Amino acid sequence: MGISNLLLITNHHLTIINPMTTSAPEIYQGQFGEFTINQSDRSGVIIYRAALMVAALSFAIGSALVLLNNNSTVLNAITPLYACFSLALGVSLLTIHIYLAPLHRLLQVFWAIGSITAIVLAFSNTEPLSVTVYTHPLTLLGVGFTFAALTGIYFKEAVCFNRLETKFLTPIVPSLLLGHMTGVLPSQWERVLLGTWAMLFVLFALRKVVQAIPPDIGDKSVFAYLKAQKHSNPVH
Repeated sequence: MGISNLLLITNHHLTIINPMTTSAPEIYQGQFGEFTINQSDRSGVIIYRAALMVAALSFAIGSALVLLNNNSTVLNAITPLYACFSLALGVSLLTIHIYLAPLHRLLQVFWAIGSITAIVLAFSNTEPLSVTVYTHPLTLLGVGFTFAALTGIYFKEAVCFNRLETKFLTPIVPSLLLGHMTGVLPSQWERVLLGTWAMLFVLFALRKVVQAIPPDIGDKSVFAYLKAQKHSNPVH
């Protein structure tokens, strides 16, 4: 089975074998066999979605403060808000279900690089982190990895669940960051893109709250198949 097929599999297409059984867990028919969903699976999805909500709200509050009331007090408040956003994003990347383990690990590495860079910048400069990044666009070569990881989540949700807001978020994030880093975007357009990003991020997080849990868990038979393939084909 190709990589594109793996990315597109969701529990929307799974068949429940014994829906009438109340005492036993439901059995789903996956791509490579039957599987069940346990409480640990469900808890992981809840944590993923809660962390996404915290990240979205932290980002939206910080963006609103910058766009509506840009002063020294606000700029200092952005740093703890960004820390909250980054930590919540890290939890999301820890608990998200992605079939391809190398891709999952890559997003986590991106987050780590961006987080370490932000910590170094925050402690090595006397000005607020937001001011450092805004006035020195090349710092996005490091901090931007965090947003590359976030874009990976947007892309995954757009591909797997056909979410309209994440289809917009996927190009908005790199457009804004690259546009600022290269200096090609007027400040007014940067404000528009930042505000749009914040609103769509919150909308995305809210819509995840009301989504059924099994689709976010995915087809566990695929995870089992890929794990078995890895063990049967060790790298020498």
